[in-house]
This record gives sequence, C-alpha cells and structure tokens, in this order.
Amino acid sequence: MADSPISPKDFGASFKGFMEQMARQSPAEEPFFQKRLREHFGADPAKFAIVAEKVSDANHPNLHLAIEAFVTAPGRSFELLGISSQAAQFMGMSLVQLVAGGGGMMRGDPPDEGPVTYTNVALDGDRVLACTQLGLYLVKEGDARLAIFVAKTERGYRDGINVEVLATERAAADACHAALRNSMRVRNVYRGHVVSLSANNSGLQVSFHHLPSISREQIILPSGVLERIERESVGFSKHAERLRAAGRHLKRGMLLHGSPGTGKTLTAMYLAGRMPDRTVLLITGRSMGLLEQACAMARTLQPATIILEDVDLIAEERTRQGAGGCAPLLFELLNQMDGLADDADILFVLTTNRPDLLEPALAARPGRIDQAVEVPVPDTECRRRLFELYGRGLKVSTPIDPYVDRTAGASAAFIRELMRKAALFAADDGGEPDVKAKHFDEALHEMVVQGGDLTKSLLGAAIRTE
Repeated sequence: MADSPISPKDFGASFKGFMEQMARQSPAEEPFFQKRLREHFGADPAKFAIVAEKVSDANHPNLHLAIEAFVTAPGRSFELLGISSQAAQFMGMSLVQLVAGGGGMMRGDPPDEGPVTYTNVALDGDRVLACTQLGLYLVKEGDARLAIFVAKTERGYRDGINVEVLATERAAADACHAALRNSMRVRNVYRGHVVSLSANNSGLQVSFHHLPSISREQIILPSGVLERIERESVGFSKHAERLRAAGRHLKRGMLLHGSPGTGKTLTAMYLAGRMPDRTVLLITGRSMGLLEQACAMARTLQPATIILEDVDLIAEERTRQGAGGCAPLLFELLNQMDGLADDADILFVLTTNRPDLLEPALAARPGRIDQAVEVPVPDTECRRRLFELYGRGLKVSTPIDPYVDRTAGASAAFIRELMRKAALFAADDGGEPDVKAKHFDEALHEMVVQGGDLTKSLLGAAIRTE
C-alpha cells in the first residue's frame, strides 16, 4: 500500500521539531568575551567584583594617559580588545554584559570582538591624542589579573566616559581606580597651560590658548604700581614653598581696577607669562557660569591662576536695581574663594572698570581680595613712554611733546590707536611712512571730534576736543 502524501503543514511541524531536538543536543557556544574573561582570570568572572567610576569628557585625555601608564608599568602586560555590538551603538554598554555574555537592554546577540574604537582629542598647539572610546584591557601582573573596560557614552545625561574594573577582589579594583585617579592628576594635559572652560550639549569642554609674549617694558604704569602687583603675584609664586613652610597662606586675590583701556587685561596677561609654571584659567563671558568647575580644576592643577575679567558683571551690589540676576554667580564666586584651603596655591586676578559697583563683601573681606590696585589713566611721563612704545618701527618727524600734552586724560588704548591711525594717514601720502604733525592732527580729529563721545568712551579717553 502506497504511503499517504505528507501535507506541507505536517512537514513544517516535523522539521521544526527536528531542529529543536538538534539544538538541544548541540553544546551551546560560549560568547566570545565571556570565554576570554574566563581564560584570562582562570575562573568564572561572574563571581568577581566590578567597580565603576565615571569621568567627564574634558578628562578623557587624562584618563587615556593614566590607563596607558598603568597597563605598561614594569612587570605588567596587557591586551586591548575592541568590541562590536549593536547595543553599544544605541544604548551604551557595561562590563556586566561582557561578563554575562548577554546583549543588554536591546536583547540582541552577545557582544563580539571588533575593532578598538578611538576618538581624537585636540590638545595644545597641533597635538592630537587618540583616546580609547570603547575597549577592554586585559591586564596581567604575575599571578594577578585585572580587566579595565572603557566606554564613552553620548546619550544626554549619560555623557562621559565609564571606567569599570573587574578583579578577583574588590580591594584590587579599588586600588586600580585609585592609581588611575592619581595618575590623571600627575599627567594632566592641562597643567601649566592657559585654558578656558565652556559647556555644550556634550558636557564640559576645555580649550587651550596661546597668550602673546608681553615684556615688562610694555607695562607702562606709574612708579611703584607694577612692583606692588608683581610682589603680590610673582613674588608669592617664587617663594611659595618657603612661605608654606613658615605657615603663611598662599591663597590670595588681587583686584585690578581702573578706567577702560588703561591696561588691566594686558597686566594680567603679563603676569601669566611671568609665572609659566602655573596653570592659568581664563574666565570671561559665558564661562562665568562655570566658576565651580574652574575652581575645582584650579585645585587639581595648582599652582594655578584664575583670571576673571570684568568681575563687576557678576559682583554688583545686591541692593542695586536689576542686579538680582547676578546674585547666584556672585554667591558662587564668594563660596569658591572662601572654600579654598589657605595653603592652596591659587591666585585670583580680578579686573573691573567699576570698583564702585562691587559687592563690599568681595572687595573688603580679607581672604577674598588681599590687594586692590588701581591701574590709572597714564600721567604725563607714562603717556610719553606710551608714544615711544607704540611708535617703534615708525619714522616720526615731529616732536611728540605737544601730543603728550594734548592727550591728557587719554588711556593707553587711546594712544595706541592714535599712533596706528597717524601711521595710516602717513602711509596714504605714499613712500615710506613718515609721521608728521599733520598726521597726528588728522588722527586726533578723527578720533576725538568725528568719533564723538562713544569712540572716546570705548577707548577710555577723557581729553579735550580742540
């Protein structure tokens, strides 16, 4: 008797049963990272301790250098594995997923080996550091074993770099993190540089700056003023260790005040150049909202100098109408200055055009501001020196004394612009620029008469119009 034909439905059911039976009989393949970790430790890693910490994006290069120093220390060897995972791309990843061999929240395939992912981080000058973005370090030291997992996330509030250490004992994982934190401080890429802070959607950002070289002779102030400023800044920096040993506090604040254009910012930049061993943090504009972060960075990188320009914008009298919006930043500044230990080698250099608006608690209380120095409008002798300074490289065929007299009340910025305009008028006459009296007169007329009160205000000039 012939066999009855098998229906497609029955065939499908039989084939499915066959495949399920084969799957039950076949040994399950161990996920790649679960296997590698078990081989690395010589035991089931699921029974070990994982300690996690998070590092900000700004500290990514410091973390990378710290891990490199750790895994290449004498007596240690390491292997760096890349990770390929859909879960890592969309939802981030943790070391637990590698240990357990699971696909994480996406419930996809277990993570598999892939290329090591790096991200380039710009440093000072043209330097770029390729930092591990996603990878697993398997570290050996004698019989000891560690695994260090690094994953940079970019998911809103989760931004940053996750660092997880797997060890047979929690104490070993804690010791590894402690070594990394210490190494990050020692190898900090921002130490000794001029930097500023900013914030964007990816978190705190640090930018490097190159300040122009400013010589002492470019700072033209009345006799004794620059010496006072240097004594409070350069002098303390030079003798820091001796002062600390004598029990003297190193935390200090200096306020440079005066009319616009008198050279407060130039003086602050000069001080930064005189103390090249100090980290300099520039706080201007929007970065004023990052006072807490800037002071925390200064504590880590001390000796450090914080230069905060136009402090009157955040430290106005709280009783003045309209100043209420500035109060939170004012409180933050006061709290940060008060919160530093006396032996913290941190110098605050604050500048302002309006000392009359400053909060009395900031300007008068010792420990916040120790020295207030006026950077005045240049007197006759200083104006003469300014004409000579800004006239270098020019041929000047007229005595400058009449113009030194006519610029009484003018700032250094005004005299610099006057010399520039006079040179321009001389160049318009053709040939080699030769600055004559008529060129000075034309420049003064354009700046004082045609420019009007706004130009004089912007350049810090209160001079006669005749």
